[in-house]
Amino acid sequence: MKGLIFDEFLKMVERDHGYELVDKILTKEKLESNGVYTAVGTYDFGEMLVLLTNLGDELKASTNDLLHVFGKYFFSVILTYYKDIVNAYNDPVEFLSSVDSHIHVHVRKIYPQAELPKFVTVSKSTNYMHMNYYSQRSMSYFAKGLMEETFAHYEKSCRIEMTPINEDASAVEFHIHY
Repeated sequence: MKGLIFDEFLKMVERDHGYELVDKILTKEKLESNGVYTAVGTYDFGEMLVLLTNLGDELKASTNDLLHVFGKYFFSVILTYYKDIVNAYNDPVEFLSSVDSHIHVHVRKIYPQAELPKFVTVSKSTNYMHMNYYSQRSMSYFAKGLMEETFAHYEKSCRIEMTPINEDASAVEFHIHY
């Protein structure tokens, strides 16, 4: 997993809960990286799971709830790095439909080894979109947070339902009503 994700996760925790909590979740267990991440580095996803578990223990929150909050936060990161791309779309549905064909193409230029999730638009209409998510990391709640913030950015409301396709939730259906 790219270090940018780790860096931004720790920035979010510090912003919302202070540096003391960041230090606590970084030092609770021995991390292979020693808790030092660079944006361009690549780190084991297991370390993110450790950080999420440690934060969840401290805040009495589930990993899925933390991933959801982080996904919402991460949309601001996307705006920082890809504002021109986001602003090229006038509609959240068209933007979400282009994640694999547009956004991820640009991410791969910067981070060729990035292991990105796959998003497949199954169907869409004037008030509904069915999109499938595939990722070995099972971070669908992170994706849900990103989707919600995408709609908020375009000043549209939505209701998102998630249905796991398989047992480990590495494949999930998103039913987006807007």
